[in-house]
Amino acid sequence: TLLSAFRDMQGVRDATLFGQTIHILADQSLSEDDFVNQESGEPGSVQVRPITPSLEDVFVTLSRAEELNHQDTSVSTTMTASQKQPEKEVQASPGDESAPEQKPSARRPAAERHTPGIMAGFWAILVKEFSHVRREPSTLLFVFAVPVLQTLIFGFAIDTQIEKIPTVIFNLDGRASSRELQDAFANTRTFQIIEPVYNHEDFRNAFESGRAKVGVTIPPDYSDRLLKGEQVAVQVLIDGSDSQVATTALNASNLLGFNLSTSMTKSFAENLNVVPARDAEGQPALPVEIRPRLLYNPDLDSSHFFVPGLVGIILQLVTLFLTSFAIVRERELGTLEQLFVTPVSKSGLLLGKLAPYALIGFVETLIVLTLMVFFFGVPIHGSLWELLLLALLFLICGLGLGMLVSTVARTQLQAIQFAFLIMLPSVLLSGFMFPRSQMPLPIYLVTFIIPVTYFLEILRGIVLRGADLVDLLPYVSGLTLCCIAIIGISLKRFQKQLS
Repeated sequence: TLLSAFRDMQGVRDATLFGQTIHILADQSLSEDDFVNQESGEPGSVQVRPITPSLEDVFVTLSRAEELNHQDTSVSTTMTASQKQPEKEVQASPGDESAPEQKPSARRPAAERHTPGIMAGFWAILVKEFSHVRREPSTLLFVFAVPVLQTLIFGFAIDTQIEKIPTVIFNLDGRASSRELQDAFANTRTFQIIEPVYNHEDFRNAFESGRAKVGVTIPPDYSDRLLKGEQVAVQVLIDGSDSQVATTALNASNLLGFNLSTSMTKSFAENLNVVPARDAEGQPALPVEIRPRLLYNPDLDSSHFFVPGLVGIILQLVTLFLTSFAIVRERELGTLEQLFVTPVSKSGLLLGKLAPYALIGFVETLIVLTLMVFFFGVPIHGSLWELLLLALLFLICGLGLGMLVSTVARTQLQAIQFAFLIMLPSVLLSGFMFPRSQMPLPIYLVTFIIPVTYFLEILRGIVLRGADLVDLLPYVSGLTLCCIAIIGISLKRFQKQLS
């Protein structure tokens, strides 16, 4: 056929059908007569004329040149500014059946003629992606900062071994034997005596405020009963809201009582007719009986600890992402520029943008609290109105965090990255999953700049322990300071301009 004949000619780079004509990309060494003489039919049945190369012709030529690594330097491409390769268009006469009526099988598939190599375009795409990463410093920050942060938190800050549980001891005896028991608690790595307690009111406040997780009450007749050879009971109150800490304290206190009783028994080992102590029925017994009692969560149900904390995490997540996305999306779509040229003040713009999300966050608070009470069975022992008031304060802080992210991020992708950087320490270092008291001192100090740290203590204090504002005053003050600082920095960074 005519198309096959042209493709087999020396110097022809490509030949394809375009309607009633054949487009040929050929070397400049070929003339029009060479194509006319290729047809053995009637004279004048083939007309040849040069045409300007199209963009498709240029693409095909460059692709071929890349594929062949420019081995054939005699081929003239069509992209040089000083030289253009003429493309010849061959048109067959109506009586010629060879050109326009080619069977589909006579064509070579385009995939066979233009099959790219396995690594075709690899370097071009590689350079493009590195250039994109270089233009996005936030991507590098996210790629390198997050793994480092995760490694430090999980490898250094988080310790699943519970030690130094805050403990208060109410010693009603005060004599040598009771002081020995007090020292026994202090000398363990599990308990840490945080402050002296001299009355029942201070003892109760230490628990309700969350300062103490364990409270030991030594009865006034502790020394007398030991001297009489009677068993004496020591009450150990344990805050059961955190099941991990409570379980550790429960096991450690029982072990301490057993070891103390064993040491007292050694002096009686030589005389079998004498026992160190007897119980109320006169039967031999250990001298010291530890009677632990779990408060606030006697069944050590983990949901009582995690669900109230989950309320704070969800509220920060919702307000942070919604607020940051709302402002960044306006910047990406260009509508923020339209708002800037309107006679709207900065405070009016911000309040108008944040008020809907504050309302959404407050409704979300009610929904999550309802699920907590009726679905998970975690009752609110404190004042609901105080909880909602402090939740509103935390919502304002969360909106400020979202606004702060929007002043740093320029795209929604950057907003996601920065929001993730904020949420990671909020989940791992706030006390939501791991006790803050077990963290190293530098990490423990960092937790005080995380707003959700204070709100989790407020939530657990009101929901589980029935604490009031006086008991939670340190946490309320800390949350208020964080809120003022975040809102102030956000307002200072947010300017009514596109910079």
